[in-house]
Amino acid sequence: MIEIKDIRKEFNGRVVLDGISGKFEPGNTSLIIGGSGTGKSVLLKCIVGLIKPESGQVLYNGRDFWSGDADTKRDIRREMGVLFQGGALFDSKTVLENVKFPLDMLTDQSEEEKIERAQFCLKRVELENAANRMPSEISGGMKKRVGIARAIVMNPKYLFCDEPNSGLDPLTSVKIDELIQQITDEYQITTIVITHDMNSVLGIGEDIMFLHKGLKLWEGTNENILDTTVPELEEFLYSSQLIRRMKQSKK
Repeated sequence: MIEIKDIRKEFNGRVVLDGISGKFEPGNTSLIIGGSGTGKSVLLKCIVGLIKPESGQVLYNGRDFWSGDADTKRDIRREMGVLFQGGALFDSKTVLENVKFPLDMLTDQSEEEKIERAQFCLKRVELENAANRMPSEISGGMKKRVGIARAIVMNPKYLFCDEPNSGLDPLTSVKIDELIQQITDEYQITTIVITHDMNSVLGIGEDIMFLHKGLKLWEGTNENILDTTVPELEEFLYSSQLIRRMKQSKK
């Protein structure tokens, strides 16, 4: 479990996050949503240890990341898997080499063991036949699946996905969402997804946190989000044609 308590972050005197608290449970796909500039990406960076907040706690199964010593931070980081927004694959490495990279950097496994683990993860995302291809030779959706394989290659306890569906067509986006949810449930990972994709919100949003101007204004699930009475969230939802159609169909 990840728990955040009263996270506050400023940039040049401007408050970006103002006392954000919440819990993210293992086996659940947790979403942080909000419009551009609402602080969701900054919050994710505070959680994964890329940006230090002015105050507050980030607890990984009770271990406080920001007050922990170097060993604690290192141990927690080794338990993380991250899917970056653009995939962040190495163009000069094959698909297999990209997936294997964390093992090369962070373990003392034999080459045979690393290849076996990387191949297993590629098979899990249904890309075992693409192992020897270069990133330039595969589609955007395949690159995202390679990114997921790399994110889980270290068998993480915590998985972070930053806009996993950006740049993808709707059908491929649904497949990526389903894959993230399946892996989260299968391995009981604590997963946090940053998104503004309403298909994702309604499809895999088992726990949802809505941010607006650095504040947490709503928390719930995809089962009750359409019943919100929070004006800012209603406005965010109604900006999606999908939500408009669903609201109208309920009348």
